[in-house]
Formats: sequence, structure tokens, C-alpha cells
Amino acid sequence: MIEKNRINGVYNNVLGTKNCIDLSIEYNAEKFIFVSTDKAVRPTNVMGASKRICELYVQNVDSKNTDVVAVRFGNVLGSSGSVIPKFKKQINLGGPVTVTHPEITRYFMLIPEACELVLQSGSIGVSGEIFILNMGNPVKIVDLAEKLIKLSGCDEDLKIEFSGLKTGEKLYEELIISDSESSTSNKMITIAKRTLYDFSLLKENINTLLKSENDTSLLINLKKIVKEFNHKLNKKINVEK
Repeated sequence: MIEKNRINGVYNNVLGTKNCIDLSIEYNAEKFIFVSTDKAVRPTNVMGASKRICELYVQNVDSKNTDVVAVRFGNVLGSSGSVIPKFKKQINLGGPVTVTHPEITRYFMLIPEACELVLQSGSIGVSGEIFILNMGNPVKIVDLAEKLIKLSGCDEDLKIEFSGLKTGEKLYEELIISDSESSTSNKMITIAKRTLYDFSLLKENINTLLKSENDTSLLINLKKIVKEFNHKLNKKINVEK
């Protein structure tokens, strides 16, 4: 959705988060927890780059009396936009079940796990920290589709169709940028290495970003802030299994 509405997506994610953080600090909120994504790690799409900018804001803002922290994790099964309801609907309609690529993998966790770990991160976090939730090993999406087809009791010959990676989509996601994270009292939570960024320059670059007049200038301004941003334009394929 954001790739089709890049300027509005950045406006929503970056300015919306910045406003919420600034107001939390102004009114002395005890905690502000920003929910990030694995897509913010070496981002290849606009959504991931916008989330990475928010992480940088979290890590470098003068938070005064407010603990401003971030939590980074992957996909939550059963949440809004989860692949499971989509697969179930496609199976009920007789297929095909669509997967972007035969080798694509993603991290998954359940809603209760995500909620609990977000709350725990908030309780132990101090300002500027990014918490990474341990999500175990990544899962191949095609394996998930095959298991759902089998569990549904439908014809196991129901087709899986590979439609190709979308713009900005990776074959696999990452949760850490470097190996320099530190542990916490909870073995399911680690802390990412802090990325220092001159805050005056960050605010200036964000203001320039939010004035982008078209997609081209937007991508240039995103790259100016997030050096590791590498926008991918993937081509469609059509393969059946």
C-alpha cells in the first residue's frame, strides 16, 4: 500500500510518529513505545525506510522525562494483514493459493506473544533503546501454505501460484543491523546497538523529506537519511506448483 502511496505513507509514518513522540515529551508522558518492523533493517522499501527514520528519531531525541523506546519484530500471525486469513480465503475458494516466491521466508509470532513482549520491553526500557524480540527461525511461506492446504482437508492438488516479489519486497527479512546487540533480563528480548545521528541534522533532513514533491525526490531524501536504503524494483513472475 505504501509503495503505491509513497509520499502519504512517509507523511503518515514519519510525521505521525514524530508528532506523537514530541507531544509525549512535551506533556511528560512516562513512556512512549514505538512499534517498528524487521523491514527497517537494511530497508528495500519505502515503508521500511520510513520506520528506520522513526527508529533514528527514537534513539537521538532529547526525551527529557519520557522514556522513548522502540520494539522491532516481524509478522504477527492472525493480525490485520496477516497472510493466514488470505490463504484460508483462497483455499475456501478452491485456489490457487498465491505466494510471491518459492524461497521467500518471514519471521512469525502469535498475537499474545507480541503483546506480552511489547509490554515487557516498555517496562524495562530506558530512552533511546530499540528492543528486538526473539522470533525464532524464519519460516518459508510456501511451507506455511502447504500445511494450511493439508490441514484444511482440501484436495492436496490445489495449486500454489508464485506471482513474483512486489516492489521493495525481500526474499528474507533481518532483525538486527549488526552483531553488537546486548542482552536483557528476558532471554526473548535483546537491545540493538545505538545509532548516533546529529539531532539537528536529523530534524532538518526530515523537514526536507516531508516537502518532497514527487516519488523521485522522496526516494533521494530517504536515502539521505537512511544510507543503507536500497529500493528494490522486483519483476513479476508467474509460476505454478
